[in-house]
Amino acid sequence: MDCDLIVVGGGPVGASLARAAGPRSAALLAPARRQPWVAPQGSFDSRVYALSPANVSFLRGIGAWQAIPAARLTPVRAMRVFGDDGASRIEFDAYRAGVAELAWIVEDGALQDALWRGLEATAPVEVKQIEVLPAQARVTLGDGRVLASRLVVGADGANSAVRRAAGIAVSEKDYGQSAVVANFRCERAHRGTAYQWFQRGPVLALLPLPGDQVSMVWSLPTGEAERMLRLEPQALCREVEAASSGALGVLQLAAAPRSYPLRRLAARRLVAPRVALAGDAAHVIHPLAGQGLNLGLQDVRELAAVLAECDEGRDPGDLRLLRRYERRRAEPILGMNIAVEGLFTLFKGESEALGRLRNAGLNLADRIPVLKNLLMRQAMS
Repeated sequence: MDCDLIVVGGGPVGASLARAAGPRSAALLAPARRQPWVAPQGSFDSRVYALSPANVSFLRGIGAWQAIPAARLTPVRAMRVFGDDGASRIEFDAYRAGVAELAWIVEDGALQDALWRGLEATAPVEVKQIEVLPAQARVTLGDGRVLASRLVVGADGANSAVRRAAGIAVSEKDYGQSAVVANFRCERAHRGTAYQWFQRGPVLALLPLPGDQVSMVWSLPTGEAERMLRLEPQALCREVEAASSGALGVLQLAAAPRSYPLRRLAARRLVAPRVALAGDAAHVIHPLAGQGLNLGLQDVRELAAVLAECDEGRDPGDLRLLRRYERRRAEPILGMNIAVEGLFTLFKGESEALGRLRNAGLNLADRIPVLKNLLMRQAMS
């Protein structure tokens, strides 16, 4: 065998698994050569992640978090979530919960740059073909080389070639929405607070960045998202100010808007003989909870733990071993899917009775400390 483990996909999930493989030999196959990341001058990447403290601890354990400049990181100290009636809300506060922070905001480019620094010897290559055989997995590269391993992990996104090669079926749903992302400078200090507004289908989130900037993720019907992209900067700022009820005062565009379509995807299985799936190859959820990458890194943590438990000499592609990973991930993934789909459906409903119910429920949850702490602990895992 050329290596114990082949990881297909060079994003944060694949790169973190390659670093977490421990003593096992791992080949990380990414589809394109990654250029050194250059921090945007005076601004930040328009794509950012809100990472849970548990995932930050994992990234620190594999030596990646320390490589991200502190000036590019923002702790989330509080979160305010508003219903669609303009009055109902639920608030989370790190100080009251007895924790240092609820999450950390990090740019996509900064995170990927930090993860890849320890993987310089792994050259990005084109994957041409993946074959899953009884005794091994074989990956044919664009230059004609063939790599063989006892286990191949698909961390290659929603259109996973590894998943297709393994014959794992998926269920999919088109939300009919696109997420518009952009960064703004704000008149009022955000004080490390993340904001979210449910708007009967659309969901607007403003996440704190270093200094006076925030990152926007606005999930909108596709046609409305396209309209937003066509707006002049000042007009876009006015729309966001109105949708956020002026919570951060006057806004100025700091990074041009872009968008991506939203859909739900769930693989019917996480494993097959000699194959495991992680991240978007296994599950894609609506961004309203900001948990997409968190779920993927949880996959990596569990898969790395299962492989570490594997006795020396035992086949890491053994289906019985891989099912241990699948069982451990089944409940957390299902729970997150139910929560996200439930929230999306609940806040999309148009009836007045449903509107009163959901907003009353938001206010009630805000008054029950035990429930709030349960929600926070779940999001911080």
